[in-house]
Amino acid sequence: MSTVAALAAPSATEPLIRTTVERRELGPHDVLIEIKYAGICHSDIHAVRGDWGPVPYPLTPGHEIAGIVAAVGSEVTTRAVGDRVGVGCLVNSCRECEQCLAGQEQDCLNGNVGTYASVDRDGTVTQGGYSTHVVVNDAFTLNIPDGIGLDVAAPLLCAGITTYAPLRRWGAGPGKKVAVVGLGGLGHMAVKLAHAMGAEVTVLSQSLKKQEDGLRLGADHYYATSDENTFTDLRKSFDLVLNTVSAKISLDDYLRLVKPHGAMVCVGAPAEPLEVGVFSLISGARTLAGSNIGGIRETQEMLDFCAEHGIGADIELITADQVNEAYERVLASDVRYRFVIDVATI
Repeated sequence: MSTVAALAAPSATEPLIRTTVERRELGPHDVLIEIKYAGICHSDIHAVRGDWGPVPYPLTPGHEIAGIVAAVGSEVTTRAVGDRVGVGCLVNSCRECEQCLAGQEQDCLNGNVGTYASVDRDGTVTQGGYSTHVVVNDAFTLNIPDGIGLDVAAPLLCAGITTYAPLRRWGAGPGKKVAVVGLGGLGHMAVKLAHAMGAEVTVLSQSLKKQEDGLRLGADHYYATSDENTFTDLRKSFDLVLNTVSAKISLDDYLRLVKPHGAMVCVGAPAEPLEVGVFSLISGARTLAGSNIGGIRETQEMLDFCAEHGIGADIELITADQVNEAYERVLASDVRYRFVIDVATI
């Protein structure tokens, strides 16, 4: 085991502090990554504050990791020292079940291993990317193409794939109308990606205060959901509504915006349940679905797509000393559009 510097949450109510975590010795199929940048995802905040269940404290969060390969195990052939690599929300799975064999490791029938707060195959609790180094099985590392800066690439490992996967699955492209609910960390990536795929993109946000940003990012239209006319004027307008917010909303209101046989897909994860009236689905044979990141193969596809189209996250680069302030700003929707930690400051 080796000891590396990190940030960790001591409990659900205390601020993150500087500390150390243990990393396993390099195994034959492992890669040692020197982390350069780590994105702050809203999920990190939910996790460390215990919103989604018990947490093994102290916990080092972070599943938007970008760095450089510092060493490789004796049997690693896919990575070399000096490679630019990323690690997302997964660091292991059974790799034997039908979901894993189909490239959907996130849906592993035997339980995937998350990048933090998860029990790995060796019985240890995983610790995330708010740290200087991490050891990961080579099969769960991603190549970051040269066309993307490591800092703006970090959020792609969660926010990017979380929005890319449902856009691809539900056919965003030329001739399709896509609405993105919320213009935050997930929403701004959804706008960029849907625009690059050729869809006509509409942002649905509480107010018009980010309208200029939304149009700059690639939206064709921008509406305020606080205006009651929005839900009347846009009825049955969209092939796909992608809900990116982690707050309670009226699903029925948004489902009425979906065309017959269209879909609304939720990727934001509020702590409280959302209600839906079944007639909002029956009327027009609409689909209500959820989507949770993507597998390793699709994540690499997303990174390559972003490099091809010059897409990175819009970020605010911060130091380790600013992390607790950043958490509060995320909760206040005061970030444009993703905080990224300069890990050299830990």
